[in-house]
Amino acid sequence: QVQLVDSGGGLVEAGGSLRLSCAASGRTFSSYAMGWFRQAPGKEREFVAAISWSGGSTYYGDSVKGRFTISRDNAKNTVYLQMNSLKPEETAVYYCAATTRGSYYTGSEYEYDYWGQGTQVTVSS
Repeated sequence: QVQLVDSGGGLVEAGGSLRLSCAASGRTFSSYAMGWFRQAPGKEREFVAAISWSGGSTYYGDSVKGRFTISRDNAKNTVYLQMNSLKPEETAVYYCAATTRGSYYTGSEYEYDYWGQGTQVTVSS
């Protein structure tokens, strides 16, 4: 198993930036593909980004392409989400997730087995 701890959320003005972090412990971090999801109040959980085991492949939801960047540091057992040009409608709880499945890139939350506790991101207008 792997344990995930999300951090880095906060309050930011529209157009601003935040970097989220997700620290992993437990089994070998590089055994897991990683993803970020978000969930706004009253809405379904939405795929944001995913990254392969080595970090060589990345995938993004259409609404964040060109503004968000997912990365990982396997030496530090950490995955990051750099978020730029944030919009008020992106206010949500952001979750990192881990999976050993090859279908991690599909964006389905059901492909992920382990989840962080979430970190709140609030974008003010």
